[in-house]
Amino acid sequence: MNLNVMREVNTLRGMTVKALQERYVEVFGEESRSCNKDFLWKRIAWRLQALAEGDLSERARRRAEELADDADLRIRSQAGVFRSDVESSPLQTTSYPFQPDCDRRLPMPGAILSRQYKGKTIRIMVLDKGFEFEGEVYRSLTAIARAVTGSNWNGFHFFGLQNGRAKA
Repeated sequence: MNLNVMREVNTLRGMTVKALQERYVEVFGEESRSCNKDFLWKRIAWRLQALAEGDLSERARRRAEELADDADLRIRSQAGVFRSDVESSPLQTTSYPFQPDCDRRLPMPGAILSRQYKGKTIRIMVLDKGFEFEGEVYRSLTAIARAVTGSNWNGFHFFGLQNGRAKA
């Protein structure tokens, strides 16, 4: 590679994006739509090298044109290519794993949790959004534990729901 071209390429690496865009206009004669520094300096370096060393040979250029003509390129996809089989076959069943929105440590809505505390049985029902205890709806197990004990407790610990399993 020519020493002048190598020097220019090394200079390109230290230029700002704005300076590279200006240099791009000088080299290519048109503005670049890119603001990517790596793209700009590599593209300019390629063009400088091509101007100094020579572009593709005529034979290589003809071969590239032949390959491009033979390629069956489409701008738009054919209608229905990406349509899923589910739409075309109404009898097919698709199943997905069930993933509940709530905490995994909680049982399914409708389940009853019970615990003995100071000789009294505490029963709560798990709801979709909260918990029912003695006719009132609470947002968390901790709120119920606080109402029962009068002190702060971790609700999961109080009802034995650690690590996704109720204590035996």
